[in-house]
Amino acid sequence: MKWCHIAVAGHALLGVADASGSIELLRLVRSEQNSHTLQPFSHFALEKQCLALSLDWSTGKAGRASDQPLKIVGSDSSGQLHLLQAHQAGPGMQAVGTWQAHHLEAWVAAFDYWQTEVVYSGGDDGLLKGWDTRTPGTSVFTSRRHSTGVCSIQSSPHRENILATGSYDEHVLLWDTRSMKEPLADMPVQGGVWRLKWHPFHSHLLLAACMHGGFTIFSCQKAIEENQEVCPVTLSYTLPSSLVYGVDWSWLYFRRLPQTHPSFCLGSSPGSDPGAKTADPVSTLKVAAQSPAPCFERLADADGEGGTKHQSGGKLQSPLQPFAEEKSGGRLHASGVEICDCDQYLEAATSDASLLATCSFYDHVLHLWKWENS
Repeated sequence: MKWCHIAVAGHALLGVADASGSIELLRLVRSEQNSHTLQPFSHFALEKQCLALSLDWSTGKAGRASDQPLKIVGSDSSGQLHLLQAHQAGPGMQAVGTWQAHHLEAWVAAFDYWQTEVVYSGGDDGLLKGWDTRTPGTSVFTSRRHSTGVCSIQSSPHRENILATGSYDEHVLLWDTRSMKEPLADMPVQGGVWRLKWHPFHSHLLLAACMHGGFTIFSCQKAIEENQEVCPVTLSYTLPSSLVYGVDWSWLYFRRLPQTHPSFCLGSSPGSDPGAKTADPVSTLKVAAQSPAPCFERLADADGEGGTKHQSGGKLQSPLQPFAEEKSGGRLHASGVEICDCDQYLEAATSDASLLATCSFYDHVLHLWKWENS
């Protein structure tokens, strides 16, 4: 599932790739009780007797041109890619092109957010491929650098020509798309890399779901800016008896600012008045969903075993903390910080915190984490 980063016909849209072989679009609608529901908006069947395995929107980068078509790329279990165009004035999708990309399952398809006529794909055949959708039958490049199935790809929304890929071979590769012969950096992890997500504000941070290896946060700044073949591990966390398949960052941003410095808080936008006052300096987050199992337990104490480690093996002084759930009212509190949704005054923050979510197999748990980075 992926949200579209722009409103369509006045609504937020959620794209879903499902096991019936379809791409489904759901729109978020406010109900009379001031709550929200997801309603069917559009549906497109890819192929018979296949599973839809992934989708990506062409709107992954800020600053999209208003005249740029809104497109979706999907992949399926027969190895095909499907390029669709969504109607921005109302419901409906139309096929732009379909082509055979891989011999086995096409686990993932993703746009180059800077050149949206370019898409990338990864398959169970171990191949990473690039495609120009204007001539979709022939790949622009084919990389065999991963040794097993390629199952995660994301173009950087912050830096042009930067691409991250992950595989069952337990490696994350960082690429400069202008030269796909060798990656900028090769980051080994302890598990197959099923999801990769760039941080929405910190352009150098990359979050990876590593299945039985838990999840890892890489700092890619030196590789991107200084051409050094190193992306140190900022944080690595293993969840016992589970496989972490899903990870994502929240677009809510927490920071501590000097008292004399204006701040942008929840509900504002980069174009808002930076001096506007907020009604509640300590904001709260409502629980959007609960897992069927207890999931807000503290997973590591300062001197506990396992859990949060640097690449060197040393324990973090401030381990990753799950948000505490208040039993009455179901609210998650972030005391002492302000919740912000934009990157204004990012450099002025004395320290900041990010929310990230993980979901795992076997234990069926969704965790919501607060990661403090001072």
